[in-house]
Amino acid sequence: MKKLIDLNADAGESFGRWRLGADEQLLPLVSSVNVACGWHAGDPGTMRRSVELALRSSTALGAHPGLPDLAGFGRRSMALSPAEAADACLYQFGALRAFADATGVPVAHVKPHGAFYGLTMKQPELADALAEAVRSIDPQLIVVLLAGPTAERAIERGFRVAREAFADLDYDDEGRIIIEPDPQPKDPVACADRVLEILDGGVTAVSGKRIAVEADTICLHGDRPNAVEIAEEVRSRLGTAGVRLAPMAEVLAAR
Repeated sequence: MKKLIDLNADAGESFGRWRLGADEQLLPLVSSVNVACGWHAGDPGTMRRSVELALRSSTALGAHPGLPDLAGFGRRSMALSPAEAADACLYQFGALRAFADATGVPVAHVKPHGAFYGLTMKQPELADALAEAVRSIDPQLIVVLLAGPTAERAIERGFRVAREAFADLDYDDEGRIIIEPDPQPKDPVACADRVLEILDGGVTAVSGKRIAVEADTICLHGDRPNAVEIAEEVRSRLGTAGVRLAPMAEVLAAR
């Protein structure tokens, strides 16, 4: 079993007076956070507060660019060319970095959100364009991609990639995640079991098929109603198993 892993959470996904997620309780439980940048969720005030919360929580900060789909929370499919994907990433990263620079917090990674993430799984050339956009900002920035062929292809092409697996999402037989449009509560024990399975090198698909997975970071979703309970159970089980949490950069350095 791997003994070093990053635990990341998608957060900062409120919008105006509409509040989503218990970020103040969740962020201290994870080692990295992916903050929405205004297209699928988030607004200037939410972004600023999220950056400040990451600083107080000593949580590594990442940008979480999505598709321009507030009504669908960025989880509805949309066609983008590779160039459009790169531009979308750069535009949203720039917005978050302005708040990060003003607060004195470095941005460590970039992880596409929802259907944008799904496009990187289906279109290798789009994943390349997004990874190249991230590298053009700073070669030390990490791009987060799905563990398996998507991430391995980018690594082979020289990009700095964190291979991601999911504590609270199911997998199909091809090793791809099944994105939920409206996440419901999940059993924290089952999610923790999935994390330990990932650390042992695999996941079980919904069909029962065993799929090999090599991950550097494991995600849980801040918009799931019981995200905090899931994170607490995962932390407890990792501690019992002697697994240490660390930000992505430290995990990659030890890879």
